[in-house]
Amino acid sequence: MVKAVIFDMDGLLIDSEPLWEEAEIKTFREVGVPITKEKTNETMGLRVDEVVEHWFSRYPWKSPSKKEVEVKVVERVIELIQERGKAQKGAEGIMRLFANKKVPMAIASSSQTEIINAVLGKLSIQKYFKVAHSAEHEPYGKPHPGVYITTAKKLNVEPESCLAFEDSPNGVLSAKAAKMKCIAVPDSAMRDNKIFFIADMVLGSLEDFRLEDLPD
Repeated sequence: MVKAVIFDMDGLLIDSEPLWEEAEIKTFREVGVPITKEKTNETMGLRVDEVVEHWFSRYPWKSPSKKEVEVKVVERVIELIQERGKAQKGAEGIMRLFANKKVPMAIASSSQTEIINAVLGKLSIQKYFKVAHSAEHEPYGKPHPGVYITTAKKLNVEPESCLAFEDSPNGVLSAKAAKMKCIAVPDSAMRDNKIFFIADMVLGSLEDFRLEDLPD
């Protein structure tokens, strides 16, 4: 029985993956990394420090520091969220659905707390969540299950009794490693990724979810 629902955020509740792509491409090209839109899929679902480390290991640069690059990506993502951030189709509806059923909800995101807060404010959805936890506070980001395990603990619910909603392969791996039920809502460009086969269900959109679809 599902006792709590935990949502990923980027690409799931907010249409932010294009914003991340834009911020990453601009920032990494400034330090000489030949990144493309397609290449940003390699790091989808990772923490920004892990994204920076990923590209630094392949195309090391002398200056600015990795931390400075990380800060610049975050700053640009927040700016773009404030300018153009919008909810994904079905996001508000599914949150209302679980709220009406008195099911506690949380966010477990790879994004920093400041980005989570920017999204909650931009979409005015703070009221739905008991917990909003960032993987920046974990030793490891997704696909490690830590962010999901800690979020369940903060909800005072066993991970096995939680249902996670994810849009990325790394996120699905994280939720399943935490022993949670997981519904994947992948972007159309990622839908053929074989990792989504381990999800309990795959939907085309949050709009497609029905309560009778809840995994046992």
